[in-house]
Amino acid sequence: MWGFSAQSYARGLRRPPLQPHTRTMSSLSTKERFISMTCLILIGELIFSLPFHVTRFFRPTVLEVFQFSNFELGAMFSAYGITGMVCYLPGGTIADRFSARRLMAVSAFSTAFGGVYMATIPSVFGMTVLYGYWGITSILLFWAALIRSTRVAGGAKEQGQAFGLLDSGRGLVAAGVASIIVYAYSTLLPTDVATASIEERRAGLQMVIWSYTLLTFAVGVLVWWLIPEDTSNEGAPGALTLTLGRVKEVLSLPSVWMIAMTVICAYCAFKAVDNYAVFVVDAYGMNDVEAAELSTWAAWIRPIAALAIGFGSDRIATPRATEWCFAVLAASYVAFVLVEPMPGKTTILYITVFVSAVVIYGLRALYFALMESSSIPKGVTGTAVGVISLVGYTPDIFLMPIAGWLIDRSPGARGHQDFFGLMLGISLLGFFVVTRLQKHISEQGPSTQDVRA
Repeated sequence: MWGFSAQSYARGLRRPPLQPHTRTMSSLSTKERFISMTCLILIGELIFSLPFHVTRFFRPTVLEVFQFSNFELGAMFSAYGITGMVCYLPGGTIADRFSARRLMAVSAFSTAFGGVYMATIPSVFGMTVLYGYWGITSILLFWAALIRSTRVAGGAKEQGQAFGLLDSGRGLVAAGVASIIVYAYSTLLPTDVATASIEERRAGLQMVIWSYTLLTFAVGVLVWWLIPEDTSNEGAPGALTLTLGRVKEVLSLPSVWMIAMTVICAYCAFKAVDNYAVFVVDAYGMNDVEAAELSTWAAWIRPIAALAIGFGSDRIATPRATEWCFAVLAASYVAFVLVEPMPGKTTILYITVFVSAVVIYGLRALYFALMESSSIPKGVTGTAVGVISLVGYTPDIFLMPIAGWLIDRSPGARGHQDFFGLMLGISLLGFFVVTRLQKHISEQGPSTQDVRA
């Protein structure tokens, strides 16, 4: 029965669509390639807007309207992480066998459907189930397909540029959309934000949720109609029997495990950015709108940092650039820990946020580019992404509950400083892992796929 259903499903996905979608990326004109890449960037960010953007930019409001504690919100992220973790590996093997257009569009539609439920302001249990659902919709058919397409587009010598362009574009989308929504949200509140009633905050937050829901659905439509059907990586007959062999091959590569550890450390730093808004409210006395504006301002750094560091890594070698980013990140966490927050004294705060954001977003442009430097075979890219993601994105499970517990345990600045101390240790671990990866690459000899100009 399983063989029949799997073959039927495969035949369904391989059924040729309408002619405009049957052309591959390599056969497109410059204009068509630009349109396709724009769609990939849009869906690459907006599919995560409901699970992450709402709480990143509006966290104080979310906590108040939903009446959640920091720990409860962290537990919801854990539900996302657990279901996402289960989906990374099968999602990787799917990405090695089928074209991306239909998989990504279905992911967007399914994720947007969850936003409709979120707008009803569910209970803790309901939101936990929703985050578990989003872990499936935004990972299983989407993530590995996106990374695989980006690696292929980058070729052997421009991995940093390819992943830098992807994350830069995603950052531009995140910051631009957030800026507009933050402004719309502020217009729904009184001039003195502190006097806003819970009903006004609830209405404003529902507007935010509906905005992200409609955008997620709309980008799914764009992907469905504008991205060509690329069948170059569809599974050959019998490909289902090769899945276990692919996984074993990937698991035997030491570089895969070191890249996975690098992703863990870098992703922890990225997740820590979500706490910036509540940190400035608790430690510096800012209001909800000011906190959202600071988070949005930090988000604007992402497109510039990802593109600049991504392009730069193709000149100085991706592992070396990654190592430098972790070193600077560790220094920024030292500042977060040692500088005593004082309301109205925000110069050092803004400098530290700026520096940390630059290297955090730079790391996001680098860690999957390490696959090319490590000579991981392109034929198992999707499976490698699945394995790396399975390990690397485990912070979705554990980091936010730990952060919530630390902050709730010591209210005010102290709890946040304890959390930043933890992040300092994680960034130092990332530095040492990348140093070891560089040594491993040197011992293996020059990569035939990552020759520097």
